[in-house]
Amino acid sequence: MSECPRCHQPIDVQAIACPHCRLPLKAFGHPGIPLHRAAGEDYLCATCLYHVDDTCNFPQRPYAKECTLYVNSSQQNSTTLYKPRRTYLAKNWLSRNAVWLILGALLLVSILVALMP
Repeated sequence: MSECPRCHQPIDVQAIACPHCRLPLKAFGHPGIPLHRAAGEDYLCATCLYHVDDTCNFPQRPYAKECTLYVNSSQQNSTTLYKPRRTYLAKNWLSRNAVWLILGALLLVSILVALMP
């Protein structure tokens, strides 16, 4: 059994809200996702890894008191983050810009043909 952060009453680990004070404990509509809360007057963004590396897209950033995506930046080494390989990044870039590459190649070929005597 765990404890409610507001009323400190014992609650079930699977509880979505505290049965005593009705404090939401899990993300709304997503009972499997934990809801992280800031302690006191602090904001979660001040210590969040996603805020530090500027990849956060949470609407209440940088003043979020509750967040489901929070990752503590001081525990960054213990957290394994996904980093795509360079070949995947290159393939992805080529597929997104294929039209521009083809148009550029056609333009280059047409300029070379025009400059030939």
